[in-house]
Amino acid sequence: MTRPGPALLRADGLSFRYEPGRPLLEGWSAGFDAGEVAAVTGPSGRGKSTLLYLLGLMLRPVSGEVLLDGEPMHARPDRERAARRAATFGFVFQDAALDSSRTVLDNVLETALYRGDDRRTSARRAHALLERFGVALRAEARPGQVSGGQAQRIALCRALLGDPRVLLADEPTGNLDPTSAEVVLEALHEQAQRGAAVVVVTHDPALVARCDRELVL
Repeated sequence: MTRPGPALLRADGLSFRYEPGRPLLEGWSAGFDAGEVAAVTGPSGRGKSTLLYLLGLMLRPVSGEVLLDGEPMHARPDRERAARRAATFGFVFQDAALDSSRTVLDNVLETALYRGDDRRTSARRAHALLERFGVALRAEARPGQVSGGQAQRIALCRALLGDPRVLLADEPTGNLDPTSAEVVLEALHEQAQRGAAVVVVTHDPALVARCDRELVL
């Protein structure tokens, strides 16, 4: 359920293009409140994944602004944006985006260690999350040794490890069977209940039906 008060995360007039003269997003605005799960839908090629990268401070818009807690982020230096991203956001990328040269555990711990969190404490929480999502693998296992569905759940563990205030997920149930998808959906709602704004890009009508709000690109 959406909570009262100003949006935790807001897009104000966002425009973006990869090629000159061909806008992918133009003047797009929306607010995302703490406590809600919002679905972003629309045909392929409309910029849904790009929108997540803009909201998550990984891309800068051509024009417009992303505001976090009412603070504009566009003009902040890259180092500050990266620090805010690590401290505030959790990401689940469509292709999981796991580093094949590192173990599953190190992939999950990556952002926590960048933030300077204690490794031992973070590792305990990582193991608990991996167990919860059915991907408690041997310590030396690497992403190349897991299925696509397991990789997506590992990526969710990485995103949840820091208890993010903003959780951005790109097709988080796309490679999952119905039972695993339900576990992931419950985790997204649980994070929202903890006070996070959760934004999910999806083509899954069943997932959309379980979200608090739908935004169509």
